[in-house]
Amino acid sequence: MEFVIILLKSLIIGGLLGFAAGAGAARMFHAPSTQGLGAFRTLGEMNACEGDPASHFSFGLGFFFNAWASAVGAGAFTQDVTHRVIPNWATAALLVKNKNVTETMHNPKKMGIAGAVVGMLLVAFLNTTAAAIPEALQVTAVAVLVPAATTLINIVMPVLFWLAAIDAGKRSGFWGTLFGALAQMIMGNAVPGVVLGILVGKGVDEQGWTKITKIILTAAILLFVFSGFFRGFDLQLLESFRLDAPNWLNNLHDVFTVE
Repeated sequence: MEFVIILLKSLIIGGLLGFAAGAGAARMFHAPSTQGLGAFRTLGEMNACEGDPASHFSFGLGFFFNAWASAVGAGAFTQDVTHRVIPNWATAALLVKNKNVTETMHNPKKMGIAGAVVGMLLVAFLNTTAAAIPEALQVTAVAVLVPAATTLINIVMPVLFWLAAIDAGKRSGFWGTLFGALAQMIMGNAVPGVVLGILVGKGVDEQGWTKITKIILTAAILLFVFSGFFRGFDLQLLESFRLDAPNWLNNLHDVFTVE
């Protein structure tokens, strides 16, 4: 009886969650005329998959294992469920029959319905498996799923996105490679950098060096500068070359360091 209650609640919650996530992600493509619901990375990652159903599915799959491990081991969902798995799997399901992203990925009604179905199945699966696995086996499950998810996220996904950037054109390939390498060194994962590179490259291909594309490029550069500074990458870089950091740089880091 307890299993049935968990299943029914999961179907209801998953349907509502999936509808909001799917429709909200689609509405982001109509901003600023329409208010969206999602995160900037969701928009960038969905754009980076370039309307390929296999890319959308594989991207969501990488974060699915991480979410599954979290549900089994900690009894809680990660934000990847709503930001990455549901939107990308809903898009993949729609693109199988229709490759036109305007009629599928950008359509809030279709994305909402597809997201609701995906959400129901996903949340029901995560909750029921987490409830069914004995506590003694949860440790083993986490030990298996977490390394698998880590491999997909840190190794497989960066390669897939880098190949997508190269396939998107010379500019996207150049900026994707450059920003991806910087993101790997600074953040530990190349995907955010490759996504930014694709956005810059495709923006220049479609609009040229306009004010908007220059602002995007400047924002991307500032992102890496500030991210590198607050992560102490500049000090680590100097240390790797066996160079002493100047006092003013150490003092500047001390100002922003919270002990």
